[in-house]
Amino acid sequence: MKRSEKYPLVVNAEDQQENYQYITREDAGWQYLNFGARRMLAGETWTVDTLEQEYAIILLGGDYIVESDCGSWKTTNGRRDVFSGMPHVLYLPRRTKFTLTASSTVLDLAYGWCETDKDFAPVFKKPEELAVEIRGGDNASRQINDLLGPGFPCHRLVVVEVYTPSGNWSSFPAHKHDERVVDKEGELLEARLEETYFYKVAKPQGYAMQRVYTSDGSLDEVAIARNNDVVMVPRGYHPVVAGHGYDVYYLNFLAGSDQSLANTPDPEHAWIFDTWTGIDDRLPLVSAIMNTLKR
Repeated sequence: MKRSEKYPLVVNAEDQQENYQYITREDAGWQYLNFGARRMLAGETWTVDTLEQEYAIILLGGDYIVESDCGSWKTTNGRRDVFSGMPHVLYLPRRTKFTLTASSTVLDLAYGWCETDKDFAPVFKKPEELAVEIRGGDNASRQINDLLGPGFPCHRLVVVEVYTPSGNWSSFPAHKHDERVVDKEGELLEARLEETYFYKVAKPQGYAMQRVYTSDGSLDEVAIARNNDVVMVPRGYHPVVAGHGYDVYYLNFLAGSDQSLANTPDPEHAWIFDTWTGIDDRLPLVSAIMNTLKR
């Protein structure tokens, strides 16, 4: 893990490494969440025994074949990159041995894992099977793709990817999910979740800005995130803004007390929810149809 010298919550990519991001829960000082991103060339293999961990593998670009002791899967219409279509998603349960082989010239993957004591079936989701939501409004409009959203049959992992058009705000109004809160009826109001923001930017010189802060000021950091950087969110509110001229993608992996995205908005800014008058007409930025276009 290569921490930024300027921004304490940023992990910079190690571009010369096959695993160009690799953040363990021990590295981050967390209880549950681990995250990695890797780049492979045609014919290269990646072999893993999940042991007591559940895994989610997100196809960022390219194609692959997976052979495992609980099934086999193959992609043939993988997106060229995250700005050229929708992903394939593979969930693998604990106690699974698998080998993934790159079947495209270059393969780009992100993956997250966390410890579990529960058993689930493997799931392979294709681009056309993913739910898409346009959230927010005005210049806080963004696209959310549900990969392993709340209710997915797994133990702790939650995964979504978000597209924020140039100049727009995202994860806004800001919210937090750093304590488990239930109401008198036992309904979950807020989950306690650890979270990674893994960034891709449509142009290599672009960037996003993210603030991570708590109401009491004990944490108040601003991070500049560039292509392939990770921003770690251990607690607090965490809004994002895409630099003008640069569409921004981020992939969120979360794990914690519940397989949920229950959160609490920052009460100082919650009034903004009632002010929006429209949706940015640039959205959606990607769709499953793009995967079928000639590459």
